[in-house]
Amino acid sequence: MRTLIHISDIHFGRVDYAVTARLHEKITELAPDLLIVSGDLTQRARSAQFIEARDFLNSLPKPQIVVPGNHDIPMHNPFARFITPLDKYKKYITEDLEPFYADEEIAVIGINTARSLTIKDGNINDKQIGAIRERMCALDERMLKAVVTHHPFDLPAGFDEDDIVNNAGHAMPLIADCGADVFLSGHLHVSHVAHTANRYQLPTGRNALIIQAGTATSTRGRGEANSFNVIEFSYPSLIVRRYECKNPGIGFVEAEARIFSQSEKGWMK
Repeated sequence: MRTLIHISDIHFGRVDYAVTARLHEKITELAPDLLIVSGDLTQRARSAQFIEARDFLNSLPKPQIVVPGNHDIPMHNPFARFITPLDKYKKYITEDLEPFYADEEIAVIGINTARSLTIKDGNINDKQIGAIRERMCALDERMLKAVVTHHPFDLPAGFDEDDIVNNAGHAMPLIADCGADVFLSGHLHVSHVAHTANRYQLPTGRNALIIQAGTATSTRGRGEANSFNVIEFSYPSLIVRRYECKNPGIGFVEAEARIFSQSEKGWMK
C-alpha cells in the first residue's frame, strides 16, 4: 500500500503557528511515501515567507511534489509580478515547475497553473498537457496516476465557475486518455471530492477522482477547520481520509474516510 499526504494553501505570512506545529507532528507521525503540496505556500510571495515555507518543507518527510499557487506570485511589485513572477519560489522552494515522482505503484506529476496576468485565476496550457501525456501514457494501467495543480478541475456547490482552472474542458479528456486517476488541487480553502463524470464527458472507464484539500494552516478559512488529505492506494482500492484541526490543543484527527474501488467505469464508491 502507498500512502500520500496532500496539503495545500499553507500561506506563511498568515498562519496559525499552533496549527502548523500540529500539522508537522501529524505528518511526521503518518510517515507518507510521498508528500504533495498544491500551492499557496505564502501569503504575499515575500522572501521571509518563502524562507519560512522552505524551512517547514525541509522538516517534513521526503520525497515531495510541490507546485506554486497564485499567492506565490508577487502582488504589489509590478516588475517582479510580470517579469520575474516565480523567481523567489524557484530560489527558496524549487526550480522544478513540473516535478515528477514514480515508483512501481504510483506516478505523480505537478503542474504550475499560477499566472501573473491574473490575480487569482489559473491556466493549464497545451505544453503542460503534453508534458503530462508524455509522462503518463506509457505507464501501467494498474498504477495510480495523479496530477497536482493549485487551481481545481471541479468545484464544490456555491463556488464561482471562474475558479476552475482555465482550459480544463480541453485538458481533461487528453489527460484522462492516459489513465489519470486522481486530480489534486487546493485554492478554495474547502475540502471536496468529486468524480470527473459529474462535469466532463469522458469515455467509459476513465472516471477519475478530483480531490481538493482545504487550507492546512492559514487563518483564512471559509467556515471549515484547517485540514489535509491522506490518500491510501493499493490496487484496486483507494481511500481518501480527511484530517482536520478544530482545536490546536488536540491537533489533527481523522474526520472522514471515503472508500473507492477501480472498476470498468473507473473509480466508484
